[in-house]
Amino acid sequence: MRVTKHEHATLTLETGGETLIVDPGNFTTPLLDLERVIGIVITHEHPDHWTPDHLSRILTAFPEIPIFGPDGVKQAATDFSITAVHPGDVIEVGPFSLEFFGGTHAVIHESVPVIDNVGVLVNDEFYYPGDSYAVPGDKKVRLLAAPVGAPWLKIGEAMDFVLAVAPRRAFATHDWTLSVIGKQMGSARLKWAAEQNGGEFITLEPLDSAEV
Repeated sequence: MRVTKHEHATLTLETGGETLIVDPGNFTTPLLDLERVIGIVITHEHPDHWTPDHLSRILTAFPEIPIFGPDGVKQAATDFSITAVHPGDVIEVGPFSLEFFGGTHAVIHESVPVIDNVGVLVNDEFYYPGDSYAVPGDKKVRLLAAPVGAPWLKIGEAMDFVLAVAPRRAFATHDWTLSVIGKQMGSARLKWAAEQNGGEFITLEPLDSAEV
């Protein structure tokens, strides 16, 4: 399976010639040259993780593909057909097995309502938590997309998340709110955390890929 990082929090996963899109949000340029898209996962309703324009563009090219998200996404994206998913659900989409974890977005501030959020484990190999520190149980994660910058994120907590997941490899995502220096500093902390359990931290820029 090939995992490709796009700007900010958007990812594409490819295996067997088919593609899954995760979190096509408003900090991400239009996704071009997509092949055989068979599904979309949206971890939560915030616009940096999905936009109507992205969904409409993808659905024009690949009509009637399923879109999966928690109840909050279903309520926010009423112009689209969203299949609601919840922690513990396991769904098969072509060559992709999707298992969902968590349930709530990380706390930004006590004044900001907490919304639905799901992390997604794909094919028991790749894990992305959305905007949360939800750990995928005792799964042995081969590749982790670890958030590095956000209004809700404290780097020490992000490090603890990587330590808890103990992936074989990890890379930084959710990074478009950081300066170059800020991203480098955060990535260095995540690298330390990954290495404590014998893992490796890899650097992916937009359109870079990693094989799982």
